[in-house]
Amino acid sequence: MGRQLIAITGGIGAGKSVVSRILRQMGYPVYDSDSQAKKLMDADCEIKRRLAAEISAAVVCEGEIQRAVLAEMVFNDSAKLAILNDIVHTSVKADIQEYFKIQESKIVFVETAILYQSGLNREVDAEWRVTAPLETRIERVELRNGLSRKQVCERIASQENHIVEDEIKPPVSMIENDGLQALVPQINKLLAEALAR
Repeated sequence: MGRQLIAITGGIGAGKSVVSRILRQMGYPVYDSDSQAKKLMDADCEIKRRLAAEISAAVVCEGEIQRAVLAEMVFNDSAKLAILNDIVHTSVKADIQEYFKIQESKIVFVETAILYQSGLNREVDAEWRVTAPLETRIERVELRNGLSRKQVCERIASQENHIVEDEIKPPVSMIENDGLQALVPQINKLLAEALAR
């Protein structure tokens, strides 16, 4: 196999960002879908034009996306949410392809919480899924985000209710981030397997 694009996935609090940070320290390029999506929305005039035209003119004011207005509009409107997702996911996927092209590494990673919802499952060669026990995930998010246990559980349930079935499923490798098993040996093993392909 030639160069590979590998997705780093996992539910909230599982530790996707920790794995991404380790890979960056090892010298591997990692595209952070979440932060890049926000940057693209702020910088891309075509995204703003489409949001104003296809969702509401009130969403963009003086060239700035009104995130609170946008969130309120799509929160209980599945049709508008689908439009928003299509606009953003299309731009992110195109940006990932550009990012992939300019990297010299044999393996390039993309961190995403929504592999299937975004359609990225059709773009990647493999998925590295970071997992952790539910209680561990809840505690991590409570500490990190200052949320109540109820709020964290609602977020986890919301993520898990939005699993999209698709016939295209990249091969999955698991990374256990339970706080007991060291991450680096697991990552090194998966890297060796990927480089051998």
